[in-house]
Amino acid sequence: MPYEVAAENAALDGIGAVASWIALHTADPTAAGVAEVAGGSPAYARKQTSWNPAASSAKAGSACVIDIPASTTVSHWSLRSAVTGGNMHYYGPLPNPETYSSQGQYALTPTITASG
Repeated sequence: MPYEVAAENAALDGIGAVASWIALHTADPTAAGVAEVAGGSPAYARKQTSWNPAASSAKAGSACVIDIPASTTVSHWSLRSAVTGGNMHYYGPLPNPETYSSQGQYALTPTITASG
């Protein structure tokens, strides 16, 4: 039996309360959280988003611009509980994967949904 929208929104708001750091990955991170981008100058670092209240079984965050090192392809993102380390609470493919031949930036407005 599916959850009601109010329950899904409450669950998403709970995730947003403990996880606000966006990480990018060069491959599917799986539940282990592998393949996070590293290196560069300026150095790659997770960025923090500010979450809007969940509505209609979805939750949107503020835009994040993340530095990407040269010779890197980003294909996935994850939602973490800390700027380094921490727990991964959500992950999925990027809406627009991108390959960088030189240093660049990836802009992402994160959205999480109850359906995944």
